[in-house]
Amino acid sequence: MASPDIFTTSSEQETFELGQTVAATVTPGTFVLLHGDLGAGKTAFVRGLAAGLGADPDNVSSPTFVLVQHYKGRAPLVHVDLYRLESGAAVDDLGLDEMANGAVVAIEWAERLPRSLGASVTVRIEDLGGDRRRVTIEKTNTE
Repeated sequence: MASPDIFTTSSEQETFELGQTVAATVTPGTFVLLHGDLGAGKTAFVRGLAAGLGADPDNVSSPTFVLVQHYKGRAPLVHVDLYRLESGAAVDDLGLDEMANGAVVAIEWAERLPRSLGASVTVRIEDLGGDRRRVTIEKTNTE
């Protein structure tokens, strides 16, 4: 496992741009595992990821109530939010492995995953106060 890259962003736009940068490094079949408190900027990061993959970032919203959203771009993006799921069985019922066939899968609240997934990029977003965020990005290749 490579050592993590650590960034500090000072606005939602910078968090978005960091998501765009990460999009250039992922391929279909990759899981982007997002960690951070409510309001930390996970969805802003996913908007940037979507833009970087060729999808319209204005269509991206937090899928908290629908759990899964799909966006079409150069590479399809599946956006998953595990916040409302309590059990590992409920998470497994989503079929995350199947979603990754031909798509990048961004998962908010990834700490609720009951098991590790395939090749992934872990993104941890910490609120430093105001609009500042510390974003730690670490790639794991478990294929």
